[in-house]
Amino acid sequence: MADIQELTQRFIQHHGGGDNGIRVFHAPGRVNLIGEHTDYNGGYVFPAALTFGTTLLIRPRLDRKLALATTNFEAAGTFELEHIVYDQGDDWMNYPKGIASELQKSGLVFKQGYDLLFHGEIPNGAGLSSSASIEVVTAYALLAMEGQPADKVEIALLSQRTENRFVGVNSGIMDQFAVANGKKDHAILLMCDTLEYDLVPFKPGSYKLVIGNTNKRRGLVDSAYNTRRSECEQAVEALRSALPDISLLGQVSPEQFEAYKHLIADETVRKRAQHVIEEISRVLQSMEALKADDLAAFGKLMNGSHDSLRDLYEVTGKELDAMVDAARQIPGVLGSRMTGAGFGGCTVSLVHEDSVGLFIEQVGKAYGEATGLAADFYVCSIGNGVEELV
Repeated sequence: MADIQELTQRFIQHHGGGDNGIRVFHAPGRVNLIGEHTDYNGGYVFPAALTFGTTLLIRPRLDRKLALATTNFEAAGTFELEHIVYDQGDDWMNYPKGIASELQKSGLVFKQGYDLLFHGEIPNGAGLSSSASIEVVTAYALLAMEGQPADKVEIALLSQRTENRFVGVNSGIMDQFAVANGKKDHAILLMCDTLEYDLVPFKPGSYKLVIGNTNKRRGLVDSAYNTRRSECEQAVEALRSALPDISLLGQVSPEQFEAYKHLIADETVRKRAQHVIEEISRVLQSMEALKADDLAAFGKLMNGSHDSLRDLYEVTGKELDAMVDAARQIPGVLGSRMTGAGFGGCTVSLVHEDSVGLFIEQVGKAYGEATGLAADFYVCSIGNGVEELV
């Protein structure tokens, strides 16, 4: 967690004045433990909030302006609340600007302006939801400063709208939902279509979650993502001759898929559908494994998820595969898989605490030899969703 005293001094250096009236908020990053490419197919995902994320210091000002700054980048700016528009040149500031814009569209009339200082601990581009963290912490803080109720599900939806409409990124709801609604030592079983969710205790005991960042730029994600969505829609269309009421693969049971998969003539499309059906089943099995404190079973499901994403959905790539292969060689590793959209980004592994040092050293070395890239590693705990820090 960030040093609040040091950040308060940075805030005063940038915005002037004293520390009177400054309030401090925090929203985490997130990792998806299992359930990849199931969200847009009407299936379950299983994310968890991390303990590191975005800290926001905020203070009222006398005019109706938002003054935005961050410890992470040079870019800063001041914007009239009545005249907020997207500007590519404003870079990271478009996220808090978009939140202010969406809040006003939803009926909030700001009583005053604000000085804001953000401090991000999430590595950019790692697929751990730095943008969702900024969005959610901004929405929660502005509502609190205005004395408005803060429904965390509504905050997640507002943050998703900001990403979709203001920033122009067609993201699903999982990232913002996990960042807003996470709970310490719990994962979230989330049905993305209905937003029904269940908090599932995650008691790792002597095991740690280790996130490995491949530092591979994910250039293929958008085009491959669109192709995969199209292939899943083709699978639904083929299955509807036997199951006329379905509109998403998540509505097909494993038994129905086994009975009717021959209707999907294209082998590639059939493989995509098989991944989705089996991955949804793995998510539900994971919930049961964790409720039974069976970490070994959960680790095997993590491995099965990665293998399916590699062989059936084909979204891993050599970097993620190299990191997972190296991770599985280390004693004390129960499971390892890619997390996120794929073609780069991060892996998540369940590692015995006695093996963490060896894991970071050996996996880093093997990964570097296989790819020529240097990996970064983060040893994580599961933390709370967005909150005000006392």
